[in-house]
Order: sequence, then C-alpha cells, then structure tokens
Amino acid sequence: MALTDAAYDVDNALTRDGFRGHSFENAFGGALSFLRRTYTKDLTGVDLAVTGIPFDQAVTHRPGTRLGPRAIREVSTLQACDPPYGWDIDPMLDFNIADYGDLAFDYAEIPAFPKAVTSHISGILDAGAGSLCLGGDHYITFPILRAYVKKFGPLSLLQFDAHSDTWPDDDMARVDHGTMFYKAVKEGLIVPERSVQVGIRTVCEDYMGVNVIDAREVHESGTAAVVKKIKSIIGDHQTYLTFDIDCLDPAFAPGTGTPVSGGLSSAQALHILRDLKRLNMVGGDVVEVSPPFDVGNATAVAGAHVATELMCLYCYNKRERA
Repeated sequence: MALTDAAYDVDNALTRDGFRGHSFENAFGGALSFLRRTYTKDLTGVDLAVTGIPFDQAVTHRPGTRLGPRAIREVSTLQACDPPYGWDIDPMLDFNIADYGDLAFDYAEIPAFPKAVTSHISGILDAGAGSLCLGGDHYITFPILRAYVKKFGPLSLLQFDAHSDTWPDDDMARVDHGTMFYKAVKEGLIVPERSVQVGIRTVCEDYMGVNVIDAREVHESGTAAVVKKIKSIIGDHQTYLTFDIDCLDPAFAPGTGTPVSGGLSSAQALHILRDLKRLNMVGGDVVEVSPPFDVGNATAVAGAHVATELMCLYCYNKRERA
C-alpha cells in the first residue's frame, strides 16, 4: 500500500477484511476507530480490544474527560499508516487489534456505573482478549481492576500520574477519581510492594505502601535509571498499567482536569514506556484527556501516542510469552 491509496481507501474501521494492516485513508476523513482498527463487537480471535469509557463524575477542576476517547481516536488517525516508532514489532500487522467501541451506561445512574465497567471488561477478558481502555476520569481504573483480578489475581500497578490517588476513603461505593487506589489496596486488588507510581508531585500522607518515583527523580536520574528501578520493583509480576495524562507537564498536556506543573515531558514518558519491554503487562488504560481545555489537541495527541505504546507493550509481552 502507499499514500496514493487514499484516493480509494476509506472507512477501514468498517471495511477492512480482518483485523490486520495499516491504513492509508485520509486522516481528516473516514469512520473513526483507534488507529483505524476494525470496529467489531465480535472478539473471536482478537488479541487486544481497545474500548472507550466516556465517563467523568467530578474531577478536581475541569470536567470534560468523557470526551477523551473520541478525541484520542480522532488524532490516532495520524499514526495509522506507519509501524510504531522504536519497536521491533508491529501490532497492526502481527496481532488482531480491534476497536470494541464504548461502554454503554446510564449517565444518570452513577451508583450503577462501577458494575457496568467491571462487567464490560470481564466480557472482553472472557473472550480471551486483553483490554486497552481510553478514559474517562481516573476512577475507571478501579472497576477495571476488579475485572482483571477475577482472572489474574492481585496485580502489580504501574501508575503514571501527578497524584497518588490514595487519599483515604473507606466508602467503597463512592465514585471518586482521587481515592480509587486507596480502595484498590484495601480491597486486595493490587500488591503495593510490587507496584510503582511515576511522576508524582502532589502531597499525600499515605501512599499505601506503593513505591513512588516522583517527577523530580525522573528529571534528575534520567529515564534509563527510572526504567531499571521500575523493573527491579515489579519483576515478572503480572501488571496493569494506568497512565493519567496529567503525569505530563501542562506544557505538553494542558487538556486535563487536574494540571500540575513540573511534570514529565512527553518524550520522557514515551522513552520510559518504550524501554519497559518485557514488562508482564496484562492490560492498561489512558485517562483524564479533557479536550475542551486544549484547542490544539496536544493532550489528545499525547494520549494517542501513550495508548500506542501500551498496545506495543501488551503485544510484545504476548509475543515473548507465547
């Protein structure tokens, strides 16, 4: 295929025969899906299902992350024609990656939302695929973890974030984007001594035993040292990776509900993710992209690139352990 195929190649999300292949349709047109992957509700034979969870409840400052999945899909069209940079695998050619669409839920029934998420992800896992979720505020990771732990048992958590999200909250029914990892530890979903938070730069009195690599350490020690430290802590433990886009400095990702200065650059984050090859990653998400607060779409661009790296990490792990 070549760029000249854009003259007749369109709507690959709906028209591609099978799941594999790059897309050379015009980036500004065509049916949207993540990286122009085939859109399907049939996960037979699918290795990784990309799904949107368009939810925000009460983010700290600026709502709008419910529009994140749509924005990430839109800008991902710029990446759909080439193999991912820096990898010796090409998931778009070598694996069955599907866009499973979005979670359906009643926006007026907030208490019912967590179970809806867990059921949605459980359906993907029961079909034999992994999930890559596009959020949505960061609360979504908590009910996602519940689904994963049913299949895999307690997991390591690798969290990229400006905030620990371990503020105390013993009401498990509260839907709060800042307390879900406190609850995840309390509920036994994650193994704190085998878990790592990267990029933290806000105060929390109790990190619940989770190892912290704060933003200053990233800047001062460098990405190679950070990768080495992460691997030494997590080892070969099965890992869920969650990336809050506010891990990045607002200069690189202004469109988030909880911006905090002093964060990682997009280059630092991508280098760390890329060098985490052989991480035993079983699933992941990208959250907190809030398009209304970024007219240039830089935040969604960063989110799409992070999601692509997570796709590669998942597929690399799957290939190495086949």
